[in-house]
Amino acid sequence: MQPPIPLKEPAWLREFKAFIMRGSVIDLAVGIVIGAAFTAIVSSLVEDLINPLIGLLVGGIDFSNLFIVLSGERLPSLEATRESGAAVLAVGRFINAIIKFLIVAMAIFWLLRVLSRLRRSEEPAEAAKEAPTGPTPTEALLADIRDELRARPKV
Repeated sequence: MQPPIPLKEPAWLREFKAFIMRGSVIDLAVGIVIGAAFTAIVSSLVEDLINPLIGLLVGGIDFSNLFIVLSGERLPSLEATRESGAAVLAVGRFINAIIKFLIVAMAIFWLLRVLSRLRRSEEPAEAAKEAPTGPTPTEALLADIRDELRARPKV
């Protein structure tokens, strides 16, 4: 009986496996999952808490239902107007998107600020731990060479 034909794994598949198993790719995947959950929280914050408060302050305007009809009939809600086939500019949804972006950007800014401060506070401690007590072997050798060159008679 003849042995089965050995199948060789393609080089690109090995490279892909190595790429996927790197820590940075896994960290990125975790970040995307957490980002999606954070986006849901921010959407709820904007639509359910911030927009009603802003609407109350500016006279009862519902931002999610603020729209301009370009052509067609204006109906009571944005969805109904769009379903009727009218061309609509959804200004309120755009305002919601801007508010969501600003909240996410601010959260990322504060997170990075805290992380950079943590890094800065760790660096001096690490530098103190890693500071050599004497010259390295290379520095000692260079000092010996320097001393010998100084000791030579000048011509």
